[in-house]
Amino acid sequence: MADKKRTALDWEDVRVFLALARHGSLSAAARVLSVNHATVARRVQSLERSLGERLVDRRVDGYVLTPAGTRLLEPANEMETAAANLSRGSRGDQPVGLVRVNAPPSLSQLFLASRLAGLCGKYPGIDVNLATDFRTVSLERHEADIAVRFGRPQDGDVLAKRLRSIAFGFYATAEYRRRIKAGADPTFVGFDEANAHLPEALWLSRHFARNRMSFRTDSQSSQSVAARAGAGIALLPHFVGKMDDKLVVCELEPEPPSRELWLIIRRQNRDSLHIRAVAEHIAFVFANEPGFFERKR
Repeated sequence: MADKKRTALDWEDVRVFLALARHGSLSAAARVLSVNHATVARRVQSLERSLGERLVDRRVDGYVLTPAGTRLLEPANEMETAAANLSRGSRGDQPVGLVRVNAPPSLSQLFLASRLAGLCGKYPGIDVNLATDFRTVSLERHEADIAVRFGRPQDGDVLAKRLRSIAFGFYATAEYRRRIKAGADPTFVGFDEANAHLPEALWLSRHFARNRMSFRTDSQSSQSVAARAGAGIALLPHFVGKMDDKLVVCELEPEPPSRELWLIIRRQNRDSLHIRAVAEHIAFVFANEPGFFERKR
């Protein structure tokens, strides 16, 4: 920036900057903060004047961080954690702070949500924000503190822990299974075009390319509902298929492959008590509830 004059730093400016950095647009940051987008723009400009550097650049598809903005992310996040700790008061060695967790939608809704909610009672100083998104969130941009993902990350300064193998199966109604056993060609329920890049969608299209796809939707939970209604066969993780007592496993060849589920945190957060407490709890529940992920009998 041309004007390098520095002024006193305002924590509210930093808080708004973090929201814009995480969400990428004025409108999204404004919704999270419950303010209007003009306030977000004004606060970020105020922070840029305070630091004497441009922190964000506007692009057609939103805002991106400049090198100065990227450098600011880590200390800004530390300020956010410190502010949260101060607002709760001192708790000694007890974990305190907000932990943002990102996981695939069906896994969050059917498994993680209830188990993470219980953690809040054990640790009154921890607040959990569970986001569900197929999009790969950026830990480096602090969009999340913990990510639960299919597939081990290949880059980034992160720590990754394998949680478990997630097996898949073909699910339909008992009546539909009888029709398949009698020789009918299988009709499938699957992902919509926006999610056709997902590994399950690609595998199904590759191995059953000539079969009809009667119903498409954006989530495995919705696919389960469609299969229950008799629309066809859904390729589902067993933890989704077995939740519906009206669905049964259909034996089709080839058998769908399993996928590896990983827990990922930033390396610099490994000693953060509140993030570590949530990460350890997630690892514990996956290790101690294997029946949730086994094939439906």
